[in-house]
Amino acid sequence: MDVFTTENGSVRGFRASADAVAVLGIPYAAPPFGANRFRAPLPAAAWTGVRDGTAFGPIAPQSARLPGAPVWSPGDEDVLTVNVWTPSPGGGRLPVLVWIHGGAYTFGSSAQPDFDGTVLAHAGLVVVTLNHRIGFEGFGRVPGGGGTAHPDNRGLLDLVAALRWVRGNIAAFGGDPDNVTVAGHSSGAASVACLMVMDRARGLFHRAIAHSPASPCHTRDIAEATTREVAAAAGRPATPEGLASASPQALVAASDRVVDGYRRDPASGSRHYDPSLYAPVLDGDFLPTDPLTGMDAGTTRGVDLLVCHTTEEYWLLDAVGSSAKITTEGRLALFAQDFGLPDGLVAGYRAAMPHAPVLDVYLAVFGDLVFGEYGNRLAERHARAGGRAFLSRFDRRRSGPDGLVRAWHCADVPFAFGNLDDERLAFLIGGAPTPADHALARRMVRAWADFAATGDPGWPPLDGSSGPVRTWDTGDSPTDGRPPAADRALWAGVDFPVLRP
Repeated sequence: MDVFTTENGSVRGFRASADAVAVLGIPYAAPPFGANRFRAPLPAAAWTGVRDGTAFGPIAPQSARLPGAPVWSPGDEDVLTVNVWTPSPGGGRLPVLVWIHGGAYTFGSSAQPDFDGTVLAHAGLVVVTLNHRIGFEGFGRVPGGGGTAHPDNRGLLDLVAALRWVRGNIAAFGGDPDNVTVAGHSSGAASVACLMVMDRARGLFHRAIAHSPASPCHTRDIAEATTREVAAAAGRPATPEGLASASPQALVAASDRVVDGYRRDPASGSRHYDPSLYAPVLDGDFLPTDPLTGMDAGTTRGVDLLVCHTTEEYWLLDAVGSSAKITTEGRLALFAQDFGLPDGLVAGYRAAMPHAPVLDVYLAVFGDLVFGEYGNRLAERHARAGGRAFLSRFDRRRSGPDGLVRAWHCADVPFAFGNLDDERLAFLIGGAPTPADHALARRMVRAWADFAATGDPGWPPLDGSSGPVRTWDTGDSPTDGRPPAADRALWAGVDFPVLRP
């Protein structure tokens, strides 16, 4: 019988395969609503008997409806839960991988089909995935916040609480609490980078994997301006009492209205192009500095870091309608101005893509701005400060019935988890997987498992700002239409700590 004893009580899982057990929906903190709303996470209550662990817990408040994933329903409150896959239910001390989902700090959950941990468990890992607060509940700044009353970065504090749960409980599932890797994608990867510079997270993990880390942190001024906009859209005063009087559903809807306003207004600045209201806040307390600055100071050198980005990140955001359609040279110039990009950067991309439409030039620049260049800098600065950093890029492309299947945002995640055969993921990877795709997935799973176990993914680390970069592809990827690798010198004048207002 697959029953495990945690600090709060016993929980029963199920056989995810002949060689792995999954246990889902285990609370790691109390529901963050009612009197606990906008507070730091509090301990989960103990239970008697054996808790059922065969279904994912509720997801955090959001309006997104993602393929194959559950939706949030008002009234769902027990949202701070973890899920565990283990190949060693009888004991052992296996390396642990803790996964943080992405979604622009606004949507997503651990129940997405890409994140099933069965294959990684077969590779010898104990896999933990989790839900945490997102949107205003997790990252909105409550005026006068700070300390324990209404702290900033509640979503990051949830992640710290989950890592503490891992330290206290993972041995019961066969995991080694002294060999923990924290991994994430997009905003989840950026959260990983933030955890690396947070004192509260120090010692709770030993390695880090960041796939397509997203760049901006917000100053308190930017976060407070966002709060005023969201409160106004909700018809509430921007005060602790006013915000608490708005239901989670009301703040989700208000946030969506603010986002829609930016999308409709080309003159609204940098947020127009792909509006994202929330991000970690440089609060001077829990998150005193942005990750790049912290890495420069050497505060992260004790954690091994593996970074990956895809070569065509923003083509996904264009395909799903998240990103503005920029199709004229005038709009492209305004885009560069709104983000404060240096003179010559867009021209440099244009020179490298002489026959590409304006939209493709824009997507190439935007992808490197938000993901590619930022991820490169994380790895390089970590290495220069004395840490071990490994860099890779995902460039698997193929021809499909609807045209070119690009190496876009999120496409690498099913490969790294080894989850290619789920039909719900066909859009991300461009149809049914081929034998070459399965071979690529096996290589990526092995790299993750080896890095989590030993700190060696299979290629040498960076030496300062130089070193090998592992390219993930199937060996037969078409080259037509691929954006060229960015000339890194073009980005010399671009800084990344905060979003421009």
